[in-house]
Amino acid sequence: MDGLDVHDPGDWGPFGRPLFRDAQARALSRVGVVDVGSNSVRLVVFDGAARSPAYFYNEKIMCGLGAGLGETGRLNPEGRRRALRALARFALLAQGMGAAPLSVVATAAVRDAADGAEFCAEVERETGLKLWVIDGREEARLAAQGVLLGWPGSYGLVCDIGGASMELAEITEGRVGRRLSSELGPLKLVDLPGGRKGRQAHLRKVMERLAREMGPQHNRLFLVGGSWRAIARIDMYRRNYPLHVLHEYRMSRKSVAETVKYIEKTDTETLRAACGISASRMSLVPLAAEVLYRLVRTFQPKDIALSSYGIREGLLYEQMPQKLRDRDPLIEACLFSEAKDARMPGFGRKLYDFVQPLFRNVPEARRRIIKAACLLHDVSWRAHPDYRAEICFDNATRANLGGLKHSERVYLGLALLHRYRNKREGTPFEHLFSLLPEADRAEAEVLGKAMRFGAMLWMSNDERPGELRWFPKKKALELRLSGAAAPLFGEVAEARFRALCAALGAEGEVRTV
Repeated sequence: MDGLDVHDPGDWGPFGRPLFRDAQARALSRVGVVDVGSNSVRLVVFDGAARSPAYFYNEKIMCGLGAGLGETGRLNPEGRRRALRALARFALLAQGMGAAPLSVVATAAVRDAADGAEFCAEVERETGLKLWVIDGREEARLAAQGVLLGWPGSYGLVCDIGGASMELAEITEGRVGRRLSSELGPLKLVDLPGGRKGRQAHLRKVMERLAREMGPQHNRLFLVGGSWRAIARIDMYRRNYPLHVLHEYRMSRKSVAETVKYIEKTDTETLRAACGISASRMSLVPLAAEVLYRLVRTFQPKDIALSSYGIREGLLYEQMPQKLRDRDPLIEACLFSEAKDARMPGFGRKLYDFVQPLFRNVPEARRRIIKAACLLHDVSWRAHPDYRAEICFDNATRANLGGLKHSERVYLGLALLHRYRNKREGTPFEHLFSLLPEADRAEAEVLGKAMRFGAMLWMSNDERPGELRWFPKKKALELRLSGAAAPLFGEVAEARFRALCAALGAEGEVRTV
């Protein structure tokens, strides 16, 4: 990628130059982190565009280090043995992947256990890995930074639940503010005296204290942690929600309340099998659901968003320079994909300039999706032509892309589908179109057909093929071709131009200038 042209920052307007080409960003191209939690031990190796990294490797072992901790005060013996074996494996894997040294953090179970320091010493002796035991406030900060990796500039309340603790952090204008930690993890609630009634009283008391200390938090609630993700899967199942992507999945307060009741009255083994949740995780879900119900009822957020990014992503964010943190993760990921997979890297910028006259009045949030589509318009060219449109849609809706709402995923997918196919009827994705209003579906079709036509005017990056002039009141679309590009306007290009005019409900005119 070092051989690619580095365009002037002004070329992209507000998007600037892609920083993954920067030496500082390249230094972060492969980073390995391990989270030693109360319930699981997970290794993630990040690779690719540093601002929106790909998951090069991801492995989780459900060790249950914190099982029985509230009763014994010590790490679970079997969990400790399993964690040690997992960490030895992870250390060796990291060496083979070029991701050493690993950044390893341990959270509530290790910091609370009487034998936590002994376990850390054993891990270092046996594997060479140094465990950094972080306190609850630091755990909250890292989880919040993980959210900021996916949503730069976000505001709201981040809630990270582990096996033995629950952390809260306030984020405002992309910065982490107040932070608190509590012992509201499911493993700590199992052994509370008084059964369900005693547990409910305890939850109410602790949550009210947290609310007093955090102050009003009525913006968005970001949920981080495996138990929250499991509950979200159940919410999707209950609602028959069509897109099974947890990151940026939204729930309302009403939906949370209904799902908590649904969990209470439904057999856990039935839910586990239907939603693909592990047995060890499912055992914690009923208790976590009680915590979530009380959390939402206490803080009254305006909406609730799932974040697949948490402590591990927060560790990566920690290593980024501020100028990289400030970048748009969606655009960075798309720039990286174009540079890696497109036939003519850099043409996406020219295509964006070409189609932009059709979208002059769209809000900035939509403009970035249009930019993303132009960057991705050619990255699936190696796919079989009969399946290219479907693969484009599937990649856009299910890819690991940050900063995308589910409706925006469908918009992006539809635009790329129409880049290769005139009609969307008859595809296997029609059940997903309901996530997007009809007007937005029509707009995505226009974008796809504009890209489909614009890609026919494929010239060197130093030449402008022409320009579109759109007169929405007159319903007139004018194509002005440069003399050099005029021979490119052949029969297929003309047919695609007419298809674009039809999508706009416009009369078309072609001029050579």
